[in-house]
Amino acid sequence: MDFNVKKLASDAGVFFTRAVQFTEEKLGQAEKTELDAHLENLLARADCTKNWTEKIFRQTEILLQPNPIDHTGARIEEFFYEKLDKKIPSRITNGEILGQYMEDAANDFGPETPYGSTLIKVGEFQRRLGGSEREFIQTSAISFLTPLRNFLEGDWRTISRERRLLENRRLDLDICKARLKKAKVAEAKALATPDFQETRPRNFVLSASASALWSEEVNKAEQELRVAQTEFDRQAEVTRLLLEAISSTHVNHLRCLHEFVEAQATYYAQCHQHMQELQRELARSSGDALPNTFAMSPSRSAGVSAQLAPPPGASPTPKTLEVEDVQAPAAGTRKAKVLYDYDAADTSELSLLADELITVYTLPGMDPDWLIGERGNQKGKVPVTYLELLS
Repeated sequence: MDFNVKKLASDAGVFFTRAVQFTEEKLGQAEKTELDAHLENLLARADCTKNWTEKIFRQTEILLQPNPIDHTGARIEEFFYEKLDKKIPSRITNGEILGQYMEDAANDFGPETPYGSTLIKVGEFQRRLGGSEREFIQTSAISFLTPLRNFLEGDWRTISRERRLLENRRLDLDICKARLKKAKVAEAKALATPDFQETRPRNFVLSASASALWSEEVNKAEQELRVAQTEFDRQAEVTRLLLEAISSTHVNHLRCLHEFVEAQATYYAQCHQHMQELQRELARSSGDALPNTFAMSPSRSAGVSAQLAPPPGASPTPKTLEVEDVQAPAAGTRKAKVLYDYDAADTSELSLLADELITVYTLPGMDPDWLIGERGNQKGKVPVTYLELLS
């Protein structure tokens, strides 16, 4: 490989002089050219835009992909697909996975059972919720995340590059100013009035020659300063135009923000609609499914009826009072929280589910270990030990 030694040495010299100038400025040993107030305000506004855009972008990614591990893996996958110029496949959501698990569980438990049939219904709606989430993620990525990413990876990189170039031009300008200042000081010393009483003419000749050399150095420094000032002004104008375009970026991001809010509102509306429909489905099926879960089987019910039926020719016995016929007293009812699940032994008892709330009361002459419990249209005896009475 061929190296341009002269260019390498020149670049190294420029880098060294810039480093010296920068260090002296930090130490307060050199003057620094200040940018105009308008350009300084534009730079501060651009930095603020970049910082907050980056934070909003990262947090939106976390919102759409909460799991950090999955998020990192997804970003790596997207990177490879972008490099291969291939379409990024849509990933299955957690809701869809949950729905699939519920449907698989229902097949094992039995789709005809109350629990299995309910799992199928809930699993179906979980898949719908997951589909709505996937659509929301895709829409948000296109309409909101992509413009923010394009700004950070495109426009901001251009602005940063031009800002670094502007800083280099400023350092070169200040170096030329310092060089011209030193040359003028040396020229002033050389142009001081010579001592005509000097007995050695050689010293006078050397003084005149040094004055001419420093005058030439001043002219050269002034020319370099004019060139550096022109380059600095040109670069400042380029940087200013790029920074003023931040206003257009804000307008674009504002439009994208509206689209993100619309997508989010649509997503939550779909979720609300799905959940309301699921609640209606469960309400229609709960009246049949839950009682059937704890009721006696048909064969057992027929056996009990045969045992209780009077023999042929026997006189009918008076009808006993059924629990369903008992009316709750006007006063004395209390709320109770169920502590444990309880399966009814017969139709006179009420099956219980842990943590549910029921209404309980007692009747005269009733066993103190039992209470009458009501839940909706269902009524039956319940054991006191399974309840926590509430005030």
